[in-house]
Amino acid sequence: MKISKVKLLGIMMTALLLIGAAVGCSDSGQDPTKGKGSSELKGAITVAGSTSVQPLSEELAMAFKEKHPQVDINVAGGGSGAGIKAAQEGTAEIGASSRDLKPDEAGSLSKTIIAKDGIAIVVHPQNKVNELTVEQTRKIFAGEITNWDDVGGKSAAINLFTREEGSGTRDAFQEMVMGKDTKISGKASVLNATGALRTAVAGDINGIGYISLGSLDKSVKALKIGGIEPTEATILDGTYKIARPFLYLTKGEPEGIVKAYIEFVLSSEGQKIVADKFIPVK
Repeated sequence: MKISKVKLLGIMMTALLLIGAAVGCSDSGQDPTKGKGSSELKGAITVAGSTSVQPLSEELAMAFKEKHPQVDINVAGGGSGAGIKAAQEGTAEIGASSRDLKPDEAGSLSKTIIAKDGIAIVVHPQNKVNELTVEQTRKIFAGEITNWDDVGGKSAAINLFTREEGSGTRDAFQEMVMGKDTKISGKASVLNATGALRTAVAGDINGIGYISLGSLDKSVKALKIGGIEPTEATILDGTYKIARPFLYLTKGEPEGIVKAYIEFVLSSEGQKIVADKFIPVK
């Protein structure tokens, strides 16, 4: 009887050791990001605002969802003004802006720069003009220069295209090109999205407008401004002056899945996506 008890005790001890070893192996093989891993993150995020930031947000959201399939990220446009308001009022977890905040907008908003971008002044590819000065650009959009032959092109009326009030691209263009005292001409056709403005210029041989550098394609031609071509290199070295940040805004410091998403955007993986068309910040 004593022998059987000893044997039973030995068997029990062996079983406990095997269980402990199995648990140890399981722990050592865990994802080091547990608590942040795909099986742990659940919920929904709305990112709303700038239409310049929107395509980038859509790509970032898709990449994040591949890692965390139980998180839904809804991306919407509306303009930077709408994005700032959505973040302030909490109607979106993240507001997207393609311009910096004005002093009266900051309040309790937490700001994260996710990328940098240039604003390209664009014309139809067949337009003979390849370069303007900042002053010429300002006078064209103010309606003071109205014919292409005044800036080296053929004799034809200049057709202006601009973004709507509240657009971050328009606000940045107004600040960096037009200045405080010069307004964009009321004769300019107003478009409500970056893509729509690009399409309008692409379809008008005498048109001119401004779009995000990241939205530039062969359907339009980017002009040199003051002899400087808008590129990543010229924006980084500061020689191309018409540049602005892309911002994510949250009401207070980001937490939970919102924090995890923003951390992903700023990670090497996220910034690699940014670098495809825009200028990474890390």
